[in-house]
Amino acid sequence: MRVLLRVLAPLLSLAVAALGVLVVVEVVAAWVTPGSTGLLVPWSSWRAVLEQTQWTATAVLWVAIGVGVVGLILVLVGLLARRHDVALRSPSDGITVTTAPRVLARLVGRRVRGSDQVSGATVTASAKKITVRAQGRASGTSEGSDVRSGVRERVDELLGELPLARTPRVSVSVAPGPKGPQ
Repeated sequence: MRVLLRVLAPLLSLAVAALGVLVVVEVVAAWVTPGSTGLLVPWSSWRAVLEQTQWTATAVLWVAIGVGVVGLILVLVGLLARRHDVALRSPSDGITVTTAPRVLARLVGRRVRGSDQVSGATVTASAKKITVRAQGRASGTSEGSDVRSGVRERVDELLGELPLARTPRVSVSVAPGPKGPQ
């Protein structure tokens, strides 16, 4: 969503700048030749049409609805593009400490991959939920549920060590991996 804003903001800025240049060109052209029509835009014909249009016309209603919908979409895009940081306990009053979800995912991933039962893991983290998809090493004694509980214990242990303001939910899924140590 942030990528969309990074593309949308310059495009809207360019459109507003182009509109400003167009207005300046039209005003200068009207000052230089007062009786002429618009230089680039047919203002006089637009004015004639708008003078005949009433506020109760269907076209006015649809334009208003369109402008409202575009405005709501822009507001939603702006609100959804905010950073989704993970809050940490503050060391003192007046200090806010946060970390990126990517950092939390890396910490959890390192801890999970450090287990002898796990051959690989993919971790996705947010402030509310951590999802671990681990590949377990197949052996005669380790079952999928044993690997899952081992991974869950390691993640819970790490979350207990971190100064998180709110402990996220943990979801662990285990898929069978390659046999034996690698």
